[in-house]
Amino acid sequence: MKNEKINLFCVEVKAELEQNILPFWMKKMTDREHGGFYGRITGKDVLEASASKGAILNARILWTFSAAYRLLHKEKYLETATRAKRYLIDHFYDTEFGGIYWELDCEGNPLDTKKQIYAIGFAIYGLSEYVRATGDAEALDYACRLFEVIEKYSFDAEKNGYLEALTRDWRPIEDMRLSDKDENEKKTMNTHLHILEPYTNLYRVWKDERLKKQIVNLVNLFLEKILDAKTYHLNLFFEDDWTNKYQIVSYGHDIEASWLIHEAALVVGDQDLLKKVEPAIVKIAEVADEGLNPDGSMIYENFVSKGKIDRELHWWVQAENVVGHVNLFQHFGDEEALQIALRCWNFIQTKLVDKVHGEWHWSLYADGTINMKDDKAGFWKCPYHNGRMCMEVLERFYL
Repeated sequence: MKNEKINLFCVEVKAELEQNILPFWMKKMTDREHGGFYGRITGKDVLEASASKGAILNARILWTFSAAYRLLHKEKYLETATRAKRYLIDHFYDTEFGGIYWELDCEGNPLDTKKQIYAIGFAIYGLSEYVRATGDAEALDYACRLFEVIEKYSFDAEKNGYLEALTRDWRPIEDMRLSDKDENEKKTMNTHLHILEPYTNLYRVWKDERLKKQIVNLVNLFLEKILDAKTYHLNLFFEDDWTNKYQIVSYGHDIEASWLIHEAALVVGDQDLLKKVEPAIVKIAEVADEGLNPDGSMIYENFVSKGKIDRELHWWVQAENVVGHVNLFQHFGDEEALQIALRCWNFIQTKLVDKVHGEWHWSLYADGTINMKDDKAGFWKCPYHNGRMCMEVLERFYL
């Protein structure tokens, strides 16, 4: 019975990936006039061809289609991945100072040249996945260059960790925030998570000792500085000395971190590290479940000090909720975790997938109505969370 359930799950996510998510991006978001991909489709499915183009969107498209080609071997996925690679290198890469521009106009000219380390991390993630899929030397060269600039300019050798953002020429910047939802602090959980993730992927194709050392260091930073020793939730925002002034719980980041930290320890193959990591990530996932609804969906955030809970059901949180629980089932035989993943997948299929226009809605509000205000595709709404969810399930159980 269990195997039947897993097989059906795999068949369903493969169909979701190949019949909904990937075709949406290939058909609706490819910019044949100016190159690369359009910057935005609104929540009401209106294409804004003049919208600016974000580095995160382009890098995540590169990752998604590279992974799809690696797993499913279809030329059309390679074509889309290669288009994203070319655009990232030819337009987003700063040939003068190194790194990746944050934002371009619709024609591909730099609009915001700041160096947001999170975005550079995603460029490494996309490029390294392209290398995994194709063995491409140019993509590896650029991924390694980006690793070098993060280490040179963002790594804090004195207090450890990585600074959030810098100017185009790598000087301190006043507003370091990723988005207006964030606090303006020098170090964040989110950026550290999305440096760990690409460094792990880069290590799969580039067995560099310094890279390995920094992956181990990042895992230890999560366990020793970012993880709240009392609650096992991840703290989100820090001063440069790792002082935390906020009590905010991000359930989606907790469950996402639980499997990404585990993945890092598995990929570097350090058994002592794995012994430390595995009990911790099980606890992180356990406390993330405080954000679960009975239908398997997961709420957004808890502002503990303000006594305010945000019960919106974001697309990316649901995708990571599935992967995190699938990881617990795969590695620890946790049957209840599999049931949570399957319940959440049912929620996604019935409530979040846009069966008329394609892709997934940004979110459902707490009252169950669909959020049409936020993007269907855009600066932050990319095929990576939901595409990766499908591919993680397939790679673990099916392919």
